[in-house]
Amino acid sequence: QVHLVESGGGLVQAGASLRLSCAASGRSFSSYSMGWFRQAPGKEREFVATISRNGPTSLYADSVKGRFTISRDNDKNTLYLQMNSLKPEDTAIYYCAARGGTVATQTTRYDYWGQGTQVTVSS
Repeated sequence: QVHLVESGGGLVQAGASLRLSCAASGRSFSSYSMGWFRQAPGKEREFVATISRNGPTSLYADSVKGRFTISRDNDKNTLYLQMNSLKPEDTAIYYCAARGGTVATQTTRYDYWGQGTQVTVSS
């Protein structure tokens, strides 16, 4: 089992950058593929990005491709999401998640979730 805690959210203006972090504790972090998801008010939780156990494979939602970068530091048991050129439509609660298999984009395939961190982008 793994416990996940997100941080780094906040209120920024359009065009700004933020870096989210997800600290993991419990079973070996490097044994999990990790993902970032987000949920805006009134909408379903959606996939943002995912990264494989040791980082060679990453996938992104089309809406963030070229602006967001997912990375991980297995020595620090931490997952990151660098978000550049933020837009008002990026406003959401951002969640990190872990799964024991290969990378996946569906929320139902993840076993563990953090509590989320709020990102608000003003126009």
